[in-house]
Amino acid sequence: MVYKVEKLKINFKTLEEFKKFKEYGLQELSMLEDLEANMVDNNSESPFYGVYFGDKLVARMSLYQIDAKFDRYFLPPQNYLEIWKLEVLPGYQGKGFGKALVDFAKSFGLPIKTNPRVQSSGFFEKLGFTNVEYKMERDRGENPLVWYPEGVEAQHLEK
Repeated sequence: MVYKVEKLKINFKTLEEFKKFKEYGLQELSMLEDLEANMVDNNSESPFYGVYFGDKLVARMSLYQIDAKFDRYFLPPQNYLEIWKLEVLPGYQGKGFGKALVDFAKSFGLPIKTNPRVQSSGFFEKLGFTNVEYKMERDRGENPLVWYPEGVEAQHLEK
């Protein structure tokens, strides 16, 4: 089954739905505060994308484009995407919702980096993500996984 990924609007309904996700935190709270202060509206640029099942938000992620000048992962250095907060609600896991989000991110044709929670590493590995060679100054205790589109490889680390 193919699920439709959509950019999530910043409104009270969306933010209310976000409360069902474990990874609910500062980002959502600051959007809620901005919304209450009328700084944001439906047209605001949201980093969140999601999949609805019926009228229920069952999966979401935030997706950021990182500028090439900050690229310390990919060769040649270039803009890349970073996935945060990819989460599928319990009861909807294992049905392709998470894969739909990742496939959507891959459709931009840019390399992708993510810092998966420990229990989700296997999910990303199944979708073609690989570990980077750990580099203390760069990774700072994170264990990022990356996905390389065709023609892109890992930056080589200086010894």
